[in-house]
Amino acid sequence: MKITIIIEGKTEKAFMPYLREYLNPHLTGNMPKLDTLPYDGRIPKEDKMKRVVTNLLSGPRAADHVIALTDVYTGSQPPEFQDATDAKNRMREWVGAEERFHPHAAQYDFEAWLLPYWPTIQRLAGHNRAAPSGNPETVNHMNPPSYRIKEIFEVGRCRDSYVKPRDAGRILRENDLSVSIGYCSELKAIVNTVLSVCGGTIIP
Repeated sequence: MKITIIIEGKTEKAFMPYLREYLNPHLTGNMPKLDTLPYDGRIPKEDKMKRVVTNLLSGPRAADHVIALTDVYTGSQPPEFQDATDAKNRMREWVGAEERFHPHAAQYDFEAWLLPYWPTIQRLAGHNRAAPSGNPETVNHMNPPSYRIKEIFEVGRCRDSYVKPRDAGRILRENDLSVSIGYCSELKAIVNTVLSVCGGTIIP
């Protein structure tokens, strides 16, 4: 089984090693080859997304399935997507009726999946600022999770700003991805997509 994941480049570097590490024991003997197609910045949209997916699913080196992962928060004003459901619906419309394509979105950005590890973030930043309240995936467009983490790093004793490829990896390296999966339904959804197409047991 070969699965290609279309993903933003910095997220790919930060997230993919820990996704593979989590999936491995859940798919013993049936672990897929997880390829990535990273983009510097936004992943493709509209007709370009359809062409990219069609090409990935075609030819002698074709993927069996393609997953696209985008952030809901893209920095554009007004926001391009209302929420994760809207982002997934739009990507589905762009690609069309292709059962091997699986759209996913981080709500509001990838860093929502890091918020459950706030004690680690506090320690790395060198500051005791309180964690954002509520569900990590409900942090809004005006102050998304990546901004929250950037702020604590910049006011903390580490005297450095948050750098996704470096610091997200440090946060995930020290923690169990299943904790974030338990809090974050969109993260659970992308994990369950891989488990489902590979014949694994879905996380309830």
